[in-house]
Amino acid sequence: MTRRLISLLSAAALAIAGVSASLSIPAHAEALDDIKARGKMVVAIDPTFAPFEFTDANGRIVGFDPAVLELVAEGMGVEIDYQVMSFSGIIPGLIAGSFDLTATALAVRKERAERIDFTVPVAAGVSGVLRRGGDTNVAGTAPADLSGLKAAVKTTTQPEQVLQGFNEELEQKGMEPIELLSVETVEQTIAALTAGRVDFVADDVAVLATVIKARSDDLELVGTVGPSVYISWGTNKDDPALNAALNEQIIALKESGKLAELHMEYFGVTFDLPNENFIPAE
Repeated sequence: MTRRLISLLSAAALAIAGVSASLSIPAHAEALDDIKARGKMVVAIDPTFAPFEFTDANGRIVGFDPAVLELVAEGMGVEIDYQVMSFSGIIPGLIAGSFDLTATALAVRKERAERIDFTVPVAAGVSGVLRRGGDTNVAGTAPADLSGLKAAVKTTTQPEQVLQGFNEELEQKGMEPIELLSVETVEQTIAALTAGRVDFVADDVAVLATVIKARSDDLELVGTVGPSVYISWGTNKDDPALNAALNEQIIALKESGKLAELHMEYFGVTFDLPNENFIPAE
């Protein structure tokens, strides 16, 4: 589902305006008390990141994160009110107090942890490189292999950060950088690749595996790039009680084995996830 590109500022404004009047959330109120009082949690999500979160043929928001969130909400005795928005507007909206939390998959990064609180990780990921089938111009995944090529990435994501880091390395070596096309959705990255506007797409391997399953005749995975990262949800720093309540439910799902079942269902692998000390030092 392709959506028009919007600026970071506009996305934040939409995030604020998108919350219904009946579920208005005062900025920086104690979200857990609000959630219990109204019986609903207002959750920001960008459903364009299959298999983590996406919209099915019936218009329902589905995927790994919604499946986990449904169990978390059940454990807390509340319902879910999704607020759909562009990924680039989610963290600004969360900081502004426009919704209770985000259950969109967020790569855990130090810079983000300085602005929001992360729940304990719900999954892990590593970036991969996707090319058109048989395109030998994309011969590998080292920075030198990708020098001078064009790449499509989803804006403000871990793969974008990885390639930006590659460009710093290439610049230091006097080599041609990777030209980045940063867009809002996975669909836009794939469209750019198939139209020949870029040479490759960088995204989470779980996402690319879903794409390859549907397009195995003309797209193929080259390999992985960058480090593995933990995937978490986010809460406002003024809402430690909500963060603790979400952590309690996620840890319970982990201990029961249900979280591992969902990992296998959506990713085909399980992850060894920590309950503490998971924020990177850099």
